[in-house]
Amino acid sequence: MAENNEFFREVNEDYRRDQVAQIWRRYSGVIIALAVLVVAAVGGWRYWQSAQRHAAEAASEQFDTANRLARDGKPEEADKVLTSLEKDGPAGYRLLAQFRSAVEAAKRDPAKGAAAFDAIAGDTGAGDALRDLARLRAALLRLDTADPAPALASLQSLAAGSPFRHTAREMLGLVALKRGQYEEAGRWFDQLTTDPETPQNLRQRIEVYAALVAGGPVTVTEAKPEPAAPLPPITR
Repeated sequence: MAENNEFFREVNEDYRRDQVAQIWRRYSGVIIALAVLVVAAVGGWRYWQSAQRHAAEAASEQFDTANRLARDGKPEEADKVLTSLEKDGPAGYRLLAQFRSAVEAAKRDPAKGAAAFDAIAGDTGAGDALRDLARLRAALLRLDTADPAPALASLQSLAAGSPFRHTAREMLGLVALKRGQYEEAGRWFDQLTTDPETPQNLRQRIEVYAALVAGGPVTVTEAKPEPAAPLPPITR
């Protein structure tokens, strides 16, 4: 019985070797080509990863250089570095450079800074959150202009449910408070109070704002002059 089992095992092994040999003769070219493609794909992937890593490291150094130049009071040199990064840097650093350029532009000219943030907000590849942040920054720069209506409309849109709704609601409330529109200011501050995701530090400020709203407008009455005291009698 053992001899029969050994015989069958040898026959099976011979059969498998024959099958492998036939497959190799028939498909050896295809197998070699696939192996070469796999090796090339792995090598290409690793090369791409290495290139991406080096590009990110170079972009990080450029961004740090631009920030240092801006801090040192060299905006023109910083702009050159940021412009280069916007043009040739990796996607993430290109966007960071755009934001930084907009911030620097706003320091010199709020209108140009707002326009730069508008350009980011209009970039569909930037992601919704970053586009909303750009819209917020542009609106804040336009609040003190001769026509703040577009900025207020943008803030109202953001206040409806964006990740930056808390800042938008706070600013809308403050604008209403500044204009003496206490009821409207109170509505914006109430939305912040009832929102469970309102940050704690903002809640503390809301307490101050709510007190101002509750106090209402301050009425200043003109002080009436008191009658002059009689002159003392003249003694001789």
